[in-house]
Amino acid sequence: MDRQQAWTVINEWTQAPHLVRHMQAVEAAMRAYARKFGEDEDKWGLAGLLHDFDYEKYGMDGHVTKGVPWLRDQGVDEAVLRTILAHYESATGVKPEAKMELTLMAVDELTGFITAVALVRPSKKIADVELSSIKKKWKTKEFAAPVDRREIEHFATELGVTLDEHLQTVLDAMKGIADEIGL
Repeated sequence: MDRQQAWTVINEWTQAPHLVRHMQAVEAAMRAYARKFGEDEDKWGLAGLLHDFDYEKYGMDGHVTKGVPWLRDQGVDEAVLRTILAHYESATGVKPEAKMELTLMAVDELTGFITAVALVRPSKKIADVELSSIKKKWKTKEFAAPVDRREIEHFATELGVTLDEHLQTVLDAMKGIADEIGL
């Protein structure tokens, strides 16, 4: 499956604009890390774009467990499928181990956190978000409280990057697609 085919799948399976934008943000972050690590940008981007494609249809009860077999039938690469399965270990039993899997774990929730930081700016534009803004909100536990900061920090460490470097990489990736994600 190529990016255009994946985009068609996203638009057939997902109606909520915020969820589509989230998948695009994760795709951008995954592509940025693929470049950083000298990996296949298309494959990593596909994992990011498709990781939540079935969430709206199945919710937490079938998310990933029902969608991945369908993707397999569509010919999606097994490494991409394993990455998607690993991002929901509690339901699948697949532990994130490979670099692509660890990266998805590191960027998934962070894209939502950075979106929240942008949306509280007066302009609501990601262009106005700086690393210092993210770090300030990061320390405020009430801000975007459901985001598991310890998990993000853990997976950034697993990737061999500092938290600051991780935050900046994802921020820059999201700034690069600001128009597509409405920020």
